[in-house]
Amino acid sequence: MSSILVIGGDRLGNIIDFLEEQGFTNIHHVTGRKNSQTGVKIPAGIHMILVLTDFVNHNLAKTVKSQAKDRELPILFCKRSCSAIAKALVQGA
Repeated sequence: MSSILVIGGDRLGNIIDFLEEQGFTNIHHVTGRKNSQTGVKIPAGIHMILVLTDFVNHNLAKTVKSQAKDRELPILFCKRSCSAIAKALVQGA
């Protein structure tokens, strides 16, 4: 896997470094705080979606989940911390 879409979180900080260590080379980020972002489309070439549940608009999460299901993409939901993301990646693999 090389591309991941991260939904939620105003700033990712060390999460970017962590995801790169996990093998993701292209990291796309949508903050998900504004109502105008609920219509976001999943970019082409994305291999996995990560939704940071404590920093996301609920309608956006629902929209992205539906798109991921239609495109048969794996989608993970977790809190905004490297340890929670690591746990979700292990459980989702």
